[in-house]
Amino acid sequence: MSDRCYIATRKGLFTVDRRATKWSISRATFIGDNITIVMHDPRNGNLFAALNHGHFGIKVHRSTDHGETWSEIAAPEYPPLPEGYIPKPHPFTGRPLDWALKLIWGMAPGGPDEPRVIWCGTMPGGLFKSENNGDSWELNRPLWDHPRREDWGPNGAEYPGIHSICVNPRDSDHISVGVSTGGVWITRDGAKSWELTGRGMRSDYFPEEQMYDPIVQDVHCLVQCAANPDVFWVQHHNGIFRSTDAAASWTEIKDVKPSVFGFAVAVHPNDPNTAWFVPSTKDEKRCPTDGRVVVNRTRDGGKTFETLRNGLPQEHAYDLVYRHALDVDQTGNRLVFGSTTGSLWISEDGGESWQTVSSNLPPVYSVRFAKS
Repeated sequence: MSDRCYIATRKGLFTVDRRATKWSISRATFIGDNITIVMHDPRNGNLFAALNHGHFGIKVHRSTDHGETWSEIAAPEYPPLPEGYIPKPHPFTGRPLDWALKLIWGMAPGGPDEPRVIWCGTMPGGLFKSENNGDSWELNRPLWDHPRREDWGPNGAEYPGIHSICVNPRDSDHISVGVSTGGVWITRDGAKSWELTGRGMRSDYFPEEQMYDPIVQDVHCLVQCAANPDVFWVQHHNGIFRSTDAAASWTEIKDVKPSVFGFAVAVHPNDPNTAWFVPSTKDEKRCPTDGRVVVNRTRDGGKTFETLRNGLPQEHAYDLVYRHALDVDQTGNRLVFGSTTGSLWISEDGGESWQTVSSNLPPVYSVRFAKS
């Protein structure tokens, strides 16, 4: 059971520790800096933080002492545009896609048999691999050069991006990534080749003849059950989807109240039928329904859902939860999530009740338990 979590925000990285029965902030680092993602590597305890300095670009820092000190390491870098190559104009913006790092949107450790491998997902849609614990990075060309990659669409930003990276704990060569907007992609040969999947997903804002095309699926977050890696859950722009065949096909779960829209999803590490979502009102609203912050939990594979609200604000609360701002620890009992209004909540009983850790943080982008 984890007694520590890390909170990446618009203006700093915060460490939260459990002391006796209370959780509280114990350290603040990178104050004033925009931390887009934080990753804890359970294989060695290392921490990685991606910083977006705007005019000065994207930086990556690593800590080998649980966040006490940090060292800047290499950031992923796109190769130069090949001579004579003209990128395909973007189907929505009409502009060619720029081969330059805009955002680090996802990070994941490699498998247990590859202790120095780190994966990194970015905008504008490149997947990078490090084989030396982040000291250098290489763009995965089989995915970047895939003929359908240029059909990926933008998300809320102007660029497509890879945000979710799931490495099969039983097979490090089997990796699944979620793209917004571009569906789910799978490799079974260590990223030498890639397959677009997503049969059963639906995008209701496309014309009927296109809405089931896997390439147009706006996957908000993709998670995989550690104990049963064939089971995936997706929070999609259009709703909630589940796969039980290693992401080959998907079943849509409908009529979940108060909403099937949201960004974040977490799956119980030992029970593939249990998952948590933080719903909100769709599209132009993007805030909790009726101003009430709730967490939806299913414990039967999506057949039924419970709406959990004990300890969460139930009036005039307008907290949106981003895709990386919900996490569950290795026991499945402790959960943490943070919001765009700087609130942070932790549960120690699977979501039945919640403790407010802070209501005064900067907007929360990413939360991660320290896991072993």
